[in-house]
Amino acid sequence: METEWIISLLMIIGIDLILGGDNALIIAMASRSLSNDKRNKAIWIGTLLAVLMRITMTGAAVYLLTIPYLQFIGGLFLLYIGYNLLIEQKKESIRIKSSGSLWRAVQTIVIADLFMSLDNVIAVAGAAKGNMLLTAFGLMISVPIIIWGSKLIHAAFTNFPYLLYGGSALLAFTGGEMIVRDVKLNEFMAQHATLELMLPFLTVVMVILASLFYEQTAENK
Repeated sequence: METEWIISLLMIIGIDLILGGDNALIIAMASRSLSNDKRNKAIWIGTLLAVLMRITMTGAAVYLLTIPYLQFIGGLFLLYIGYNLLIEQKKESIRIKSSGSLWRAVQTIVIADLFMSLDNVIAVAGAAKGNMLLTAFGLMISVPIIIWGSKLIHAAFTNFPYLLYGGSALLAFTGGEMIVRDVKLNEFMAQHATLELMLPFLTVVMVILASLFYEQTAENK
């Protein structure tokens, strides 16, 4: 039994390592404009709240995925985040500096993780075999991994600003995938296989073009 418990724990940690990249990306992008002190607070608070939310969601994950249009709405929300976080670098007037923006960053982290982690928690629940203590322990171990990863990604964004386009593209692609996987769209997508295949790529193009259009419009004002 002890060996089985350890194997399950290692599986959960492995799942979090593999699937934690999106979370680290969201945290890095949402907190990148904060001061160092506020950024660290946003990273810790946002990560801990997101992990607690995942633990709570694990028992209901299979049910959540059956809620009509939930993944569709989550996908649209990720498209919005990808676009909004990208254009913030071009809007000096709204760069995050105020104390209230710490909670704005935390809200972005938690809400985005809510939608992005629906599939992830099913994988964790399967590895834990219904053991909530094991699930909670495994997810808590993933906290320093996600925090460390988000700081590395933030450093990369600071040194190479154009990587933000790659981050937004990843969020847009994930959003597109969530849209095509929505339970209410299964039948429609099954009848339009090409659209199902291409939509995640089309959402990437849409978000990038929308940000470039914003930049062009802002320059002409």
